[in-house]
Amino acid sequence: MTLKNELIANIPIATCSMEDASELVLASPKGNPNAFHLINSYSIALAHNDSKYRSVLQEGVCFPDGKPLSLFARLKNPIARQIRGPSLFEKALHDSGGSETKHFFLGGSEELLNALFGKISKEYPNTEIVGSFSPPFRPMTLEEIAAQDSLILASQADIVWVGLGTPRQDFECARITKQLELTTVAVGAAFDFFSGLKKESPKWMTKLGLEWIFRFASEPKRLWKRYLVGNIVFLWAVLVGWSKS
Repeated sequence: MTLKNELIANIPIATCSMEDASELVLASPKGNPNAFHLINSYSIALAHNDSKYRSVLQEGVCFPDGKPLSLFARLKNPIARQIRGPSLFEKALHDSGGSETKHFFLGGSEELLNALFGKISKEYPNTEIVGSFSPPFRPMTLEEIAAQDSLILASQADIVWVGLGTPRQDFECARITKQLELTTVAVGAAFDFFSGLKKESPKWMTKLGLEWIFRFASEPKRLWKRYLVGNIVFLWAVLVGWSKS
């Protein structure tokens, strides 16, 4: 399929359905590997003030994970839909069942990864998971990065799913795709939600674009700056971009 992008705040946003997004991710290893990013208002705010991060997003494929971003994308192209990281993760696992696609998980704790493996083995027994790695939460040394890369390559994975938080996961996806020539997907909290270690917002809140309220109430100390400052910068970046287009 031909991917259609719309430029929002100088970031190309993929406008497609969830079915198309899953197809794009699963087809990527068979052609030129891509780095896929599930981004939201906070991602746009960070990219507005960080040229290196902006370049990472511009060079990859960006799906609108956040509701506000997907609404702005739909203003430009009516076919645009919100592509939530947790939903794309589960859709791709389902769609690749019985195929030769091999998945690797990077990020989270050992406890989380064990829970993730357990749930996938029950719900998607025909999906091939070939490995995982729980990196330290501090910056890694060159030796540690080399060991991690060797583990990924030895697994013969086709797709590396990366859940390290924004923006670290996006930088890591770009690096792995470039250096190891593998398809990567930055999926944020998808591991936490799918494993059941973290609760998702009720479906009605997600549908109305109120998921951020649920997440903020769950982790106010960690997320207050992201939603208060981040959303203001996001709107400014979008409006500035609109005025220049």
